[in-house]
Amino acid sequence: MTMWVPEDDGFADLGSHDSFAQGAPYNTFARLRREAPCHWSDFDGGKGYWSITRHADIDKLVRETETFSSARGIRMEDQTHEEYMARRTFQETDGTDHRKVRMKVAKAFSPKVVAGFEDQIRDLCGPILDRALEKGTFDATRDIARELPMRMLGQILGVPDEDLPWLVDKGDALMANSDPDFTDHVVDKLETDEFRLMPFNSPAGAELYEYSRTLMDRKNATGDTSGILHLILQPDENGETISETEFRNFFCLLVAAGNDTTRYSIAAGIQAIARQDGLLQELQTDEVWGTAADEIVRWASPATYFRRTAMKDVEVHGQQIKEGDKVLYWFISANRDESMFEDPYRLTLSRKPNRQLGWGQGGPHVCLGMHLARLEVRVLFQELAKRIKTIEPDGPEAFVRSNFVNGIKRMPVRVTLQ
Repeated sequence: MTMWVPEDDGFADLGSHDSFAQGAPYNTFARLRREAPCHWSDFDGGKGYWSITRHADIDKLVRETETFSSARGIRMEDQTHEEYMARRTFQETDGTDHRKVRMKVAKAFSPKVVAGFEDQIRDLCGPILDRALEKGTFDATRDIARELPMRMLGQILGVPDEDLPWLVDKGDALMANSDPDFTDHVVDKLETDEFRLMPFNSPAGAELYEYSRTLMDRKNATGDTSGILHLILQPDENGETISETEFRNFFCLLVAAGNDTTRYSIAAGIQAIARQDGLLQELQTDEVWGTAADEIVRWASPATYFRRTAMKDVEVHGQQIKEGDKVLYWFISANRDESMFEDPYRLTLSRKPNRQLGWGQGGPHVCLGMHLARLEVRVLFQELAKRIKTIEPDGPEAFVRSNFVNGIKRMPVRVTLQ
């Protein structure tokens, strides 16, 4: 039995945010996997792009960074070189440039370090869940899924708790800059160059820039080295430090990506246990905890795609990709690929092996925070399963209007407690 069958007609415009506003167009991805696994699309917002939709292809090509580079942007929209240089984070670099920044903070997200957060995460989960569940009916995204990663973000960055709701709102305005529920500066509805040198072409980027400057001034004045931000400012082995712009872009990335992906994974997992018979009962056993988090992330696929740029002419599935062409790896399609996953539209907590690509596995850009996200998802659902007897939808979900972020932004549910 599948839990949910996609409803789009199979010919959605993947370049349009509206195509994702009612949930991802999975029928379109399924058709492309069958008929055109390397598919060219024109794009109203600029140059056209190639879509790569099969799991095996993405798993292979994501490793070929000399042929398909991140160093010209990771989103569908076109950028000038000036805009790219002003906005880029280490996500939008390859090779030595990428490794230089990544290595500075990788130890803070290592499996050993992250494992030490488990008790802290469990302590955060208790009050979050108790406040929400005692209401009986509530918005699971707002009251649960948003809260845990937001609180952990504060611990990682070393910022005051009172600043966190504002920070997360600004992160939403960056990542979901195509959704009017999150920003007044809807990126595909306005024609302005005012913020073109800010992250995601968003005024929220300017506000986060200013906040990061004030935060670090305050930390430096008091000698506060909590969180990981001071790591990124340390000189490398050659005595070089990152620029102020690079630091601020890194800060914006942590605020946005450090919250959204975990939040929408948790939200999708709650959606599944509210709609798929038997999942809650499985979560109330010990057998699934070694596999559940990765399956929930596969199911959620919060990062819809990442773009690369072809650095030379290359042929893929008989299609001639030219140097300079944009190539999109649709991770959300790979995670529903029938050739890789049995019954992909059903969440199977015990799925093993699970070669889901929600973390961008296989290449050098694998998600820096994947161990932390996996732990947050596992602990949250362990604590939730202890507390509830039933959970059901209490109205329709609402999805983020974005072809870059796949997320349930509102999800009314009704629970009974143990």
